[in-house]
Formats: sequence, C-alpha cells, structure tokens
Amino acid sequence: MQAYRAAVITVSDKGARGERTDTSGPAVRRMLEEAGYAVVHTAIIPDDRKRIREELIRCADILDLRLIITTGGTGFSQRDVTPEASLDVIERPAPGLPEAMRAESMRITPHGCLSRGTAGLRGKSLIINLPGSRKAAVENLSVVLKPVRHGIEMLLSEGSTDCAGSGHAGYHEGTAAEAPSLDAWIREAKAAEGACGAGMYLTHCGVVRATSRAAVRDGDASAGEVKGMMLSYDPAALEELIREAAGMEGVFHVRAWIGQGKLKVGDDIMRVLIGADTRPHAFEALTRLTSRIKKECVTEEELF
Repeated sequence: MQAYRAAVITVSDKGARGERTDTSGPAVRRMLEEAGYAVVHTAIIPDDRKRIREELIRCADILDLRLIITTGGTGFSQRDVTPEASLDVIERPAPGLPEAMRAESMRITPHGCLSRGTAGLRGKSLIINLPGSRKAAVENLSVVLKPVRHGIEMLLSEGSTDCAGSGHAGYHEGTAAEAPSLDAWIREAKAAEGACGAGMYLTHCGVVRATSRAAVRDGDASAGEVKGMMLSYDPAALEELIREAAGMEGVFHVRAWIGQGKLKVGDDIMRVLIGADTRPHAFEALTRLTSRIKKECVTEEELF
C-alpha cells in the first residue's frame, strides 16, 4: 500500500502562543499513521488568514504533500477563518467530504451543522478542514478516511477512475507529478503582499533530455541515448534553500517545485520562480537557487 505523505496543521491562537496543549493534532496524526500515511510535517499556527494560507501553499507547492489536514478555526468566532484561508488556495472544491462529516456530526449533536469546514484540491494535494476539538476531529476524520485514500489515488492517476468502484486507481510510486503552472505562480506573486517592490520575474524550467550528462559535460557519448530518469529530493533541504533565496538582496518572491519518481524524456525536472527588484538581483538568486537545488537537494539517475 502506498504510504502517501501528509501534513497535520493545528490552527489555534492559544496553541501557537503555548497557552493550550494541542490534543487534536496528535490524535489526527496517529489516525493517519495507523491508516498508512507518512506524516512528515506538523505545525501549530495562529488563527490568521494570511498565515494559514501561506502554510497550506507551502505544504502543497513546496513540500508536495498528498494530504493536508487542518484542525481548528471552523466555527463562528470572528477569529475562525480556516475555511476562508483554505478557499483562498483551493483550486477545485471537494464538497462531498465536509458534507459527509457534517452529516455524521449531526447524528451525534445538532451543533454539528455549525462546522464551516471545507475541502478541496490544490494541484496534486487534498486539503481538508477538521474541527478543533479532539473528539470532533477524530469523529469527522473517521468518516472520510477510507474514501480519501481512494480519492488521492484518483487524483494521482493518469486517467479517470470510477468513484463508485472499490478498486484502486492506476497510480503507483514512480509516476511523474504534474508540474505547476508558471503563469499561475506569477499571478499569485503579483497579487502577494509587497509585490509592488518587484520589478522583474525570472523563471527556470528544467526538463529531462535525451542526451546524457556525460555527453553534455564531457563529450562522452558512449552511454547512449537517455530514455528517462529516476528523480527524488529532500523536501526539508528544498524548503531551507527557498528560505535562504528569499533572504537575498532585492528578492521579494521565491517559488520552487521538483518532480519525483520515474520521468520520461521531456518531463519537467524542476520549476523555479524568482521575483526581485532588479534583473541582476533576480538573475543572481535564480542562478544560485537552481544550482544549489541540483547539488544539494536532488538525487537523479539517468535511465538508458
């Protein structure tokens, strides 16, 4: 069974300040791990729409996680903005999941209808909001845990899959992930806070080529034509490199994505976006980041 990578994000002002012990997050993490997920990222963040939005984007676009679960911030309080922050980044809604959770909650308490949690897809990531209480979070997740796995398999499959079927989709480890849209990245960058200081956006799109590294770098064509590539990377290392690039002089915006698994010739290896005040600063940051990603973050094997 595929161990999909997941994140659990607790949204709580008091939790973020250390004034309340988080019980829902650890409980959700245990449920996911028992169901076969690899929970590689957890966080406790305040009830701040911008902060929630940034964390979701980081988990989906940078860490490239398949399942992103939030707990908290789904009620009627003025500070409960998790659904709004999620809808800011969701590209395709999945209304059936919160509908199923609320229906089950209503069987337990009439207050179940007051949960405003949402769910949806961003790229190849599924985002689901759970209530903040441990009991409600566990009850809600237990309702959808099984269909969620099938949904992720459908999300990662190369073709369409019958939602009503009991079998698994055709995705398996080693299938190339779909690269994000550079146009969408640039639109988001221009709409971001502080974007007015950026005067130049530069992008990099690396692809798998048929000519081997040895032939390009050393003139040695004895290895023959490349048929594909096995690619993997360290998400934590990528996140650190992005953070360092964002701190360079004149840089306002940094995004990076790396493909995974078995890639074909022509498939995308990586995509990088830099927004900076001037072209020299943008060019320096782009060159440095792409070079360090290749040297420090990526492991690749050419297939002949």
